[in-house]
Amino acid sequence: MLRQTLTEALKDAMRAKDSRALATVRLIIAALKDRDIAARGTGNQDGIDDATILAMLQTMVKQRRESITMYEQGGRTELAQQEREEISIIERFLPKQLDEVETREAIAALIAEVGATGVKDMGRVMAELRGRYAGQMDFTKASAMVREKLVG
Repeated sequence: MLRQTLTEALKDAMRAKDSRALATVRLIIAALKDRDIAARGTGNQDGIDDATILAMLQTMVKQRRESITMYEQGGRTELAQQEREEISIIERFLPKQLDEVETREAIAALIAEVGATGVKDMGRVMAELRGRYAGQMDFTKASAMVREKLVG
């Protein structure tokens, strides 16, 4: 489904002559094709699934946020602005992100559901979070929250 959405977004950007959106969607599609080719090497002929595409999009947003920091430190505000524009385009394809309160509630509910009692259960909790909330939360922050919940 995300593949079709990306294809439609590419066509829309072409029709609207929106060069930033066009370049960004092309970049997303190129990254998707790279991941599909890599997946074929592991026997997956259909390409990556939507959850993996969402994770890829989150990674792209994270990379751009890091670039913004670097550009701003280097005084390259025009490049930082370009990265912000790309983030807003990429985020169109991501589901609504959970805020910190919603993330903590989801983690607490999941820990109770799977019966996690200590740090040894962290891998199981994180795997379940990734399965249920792909594209909806920052798993680096979620990991710290899970550890905090399981230790404290």
